[in-house]
Amino acid sequence: MAIFDIFRKKKPIPAPWAKYYTEEEMNYKIPNISIYDQVKKSSIKYPNYIAIKYMNKKIKYKDLIKIIDRVSLSFRELGVKKGDIITICLPNVPEALITLYALNRLGAIANMLHPLSAEEEIKQSLISTKSKFMVLVDMFYDKIENTIRETRVQKVIFVSPADSLNPIMRLGYNLKQIGKYKKYPHDDLFISWRKFRKMHLSSNVEPKTKFGRNTPAVILHSGGTSGTPKNVVIQNRSFILAAHQEQIQMKRLVAGDCCLAIMPNFHGFGLSVLMHTPLALGCYSILVPQFDSKKFDTLFKKTRPTCVLGVPTLYEALINSHNEKDLDLSFLKYVVSGGDILSKKLEDRINEYFKEHNSTAVITQGYGLSEALAAVTLACDDINKSGSVGIPLAGNYIKIINPATQETLPYGEVGEIVVNGKALMMGYLNNESETNAVLQVHKDGHVWLHTGDLGYMDTDGFIFYKGRTKRMIITSGYNVYPSHVEEVIESHPAVLQCTVIGIPHPYKQEVGKAFIVLKDGFHGLFVKQEIKNYCKKNLAKYMIPYQFVFRKQLPKTKLGKVDFQKLRSDIGVDDDE
Repeated sequence: MAIFDIFRKKKPIPAPWAKYYTEEEMNYKIPNISIYDQVKKSSIKYPNYIAIKYMNKKIKYKDLIKIIDRVSLSFRELGVKKGDIITICLPNVPEALITLYALNRLGAIANMLHPLSAEEEIKQSLISTKSKFMVLVDMFYDKIENTIRETRVQKVIFVSPADSLNPIMRLGYNLKQIGKYKKYPHDDLFISWRKFRKMHLSSNVEPKTKFGRNTPAVILHSGGTSGTPKNVVIQNRSFILAAHQEQIQMKRLVAGDCCLAIMPNFHGFGLSVLMHTPLALGCYSILVPQFDSKKFDTLFKKTRPTCVLGVPTLYEALINSHNEKDLDLSFLKYVVSGGDILSKKLEDRINEYFKEHNSTAVITQGYGLSEALAAVTLACDDINKSGSVGIPLAGNYIKIINPATQETLPYGEVGEIVVNGKALMMGYLNNESETNAVLQVHKDGHVWLHTGDLGYMDTDGFIFYKGRTKRMIITSGYNVYPSHVEEVIESHPAVLQCTVIGIPHPYKQEVGKAFIVLKDGFHGLFVKQEIKNYCKKNLAKYMIPYQFVFRKQLPKTKLGKVDFQKLRSDIGVDDDE
């Protein structure tokens, strides 16, 4: 009874940023539709507008929705129904979005998985989500060859990055790939995308069931507060609200504009801000399957995007690239940095670069996390303060609290960032304890998402991000949780203890450094390469430590804990060398 009393007595949340929005914008009622429905509406309103641009191919809205509908019928032919989980493990190719919306049309859930995930990570994700089917890029067959039959997956659909290319480019791509990777066998467990698409011919009856805002749509991946991998369940409502919020904030973005999708589809920012939102607004998404930061300026010249979002290191790569002599960036409207702290020095350098290249765009910042579908705050146009990550998006609320007491702190005081809103995750799949640890009901009667991040709010409601309470490493925009990496390394038979810290890197911002204590009888000189190979098999590439050093013992604090400060100043050679 006490819990219901709390919910009945919700107190108003102070929102000094509300002055930047209308009352209607702040109290937007999410329509009872699905993300498929949003794309369908765009196809009716803008049938001849471009929806997706991939390499040299342009797909119009009217054609995209036809493909999605046919693919959804192929999935239904396989037996996919509401609530089923299907894993998508693809780079930024059209088939990734086509599959997402085709599944959404059936009420199924897309588990968005990193294609560079290690063999064991892929297996565990398939098992933990109980995925019935998998859509995988064909060059990574070897990552599932030995483990797929240990899962519940009934069929793997293989997509080639060449499937959406024109015949000439497809031929060129296929010739270059000869002998580069192991081919999958043609049996009942595996099928090509092209054959799969033809399955719809025997099933042309339209699905009768409609799915709305509260239907689960996507599973993203996060380390939460503890660092162990978790499946974040996101409903349709989160994507629908995000598209509305970003339309309010990016007022100069209009139908026909384009967003450069260099961030991947398995990343909340990439999937929501750079892929779904453009499709919901009649814009188009430029899909980049493999991003080369050294040729960022050339990519800009070729694609001429209206909007781009990336991590600070990517923009640093842009201003250091010199492939194009007369680069004109006048087409840019919005340039957003997220995923890590953008220093004032880099911010000024980037803005100067834009000015030198004929652009009026100014880089701004955003903040978010997977548990809130990535975007929580954003700075755009005149609603911006240098150094801030902007104000809460319309309908989002933020408090800065003392994490030990949940007490709201005064403006300007650093504490933990907590978030309330209509776009929060449903929870972690099959993990009630971690869900309850992150989504907490406060004394004001509202549910707050505890981010584990530090920051402060000024009197106008602008948020200033100051770092992390959790021991997390951000490398090139990817979150790396040391506790997970340590657990993997310590499972090696030669390792007694391991601690991983983040160290500065000139390009990636931070990289991992593993301090390892070996068991008696082992020597670093002989097992270092073996441990590295072990990491390659069990960790995604971006999680693998940049350095491996060996110590007789690790420094401890007076409380007996590992002394991270001493490790950060440790620059000695390996004890075992």
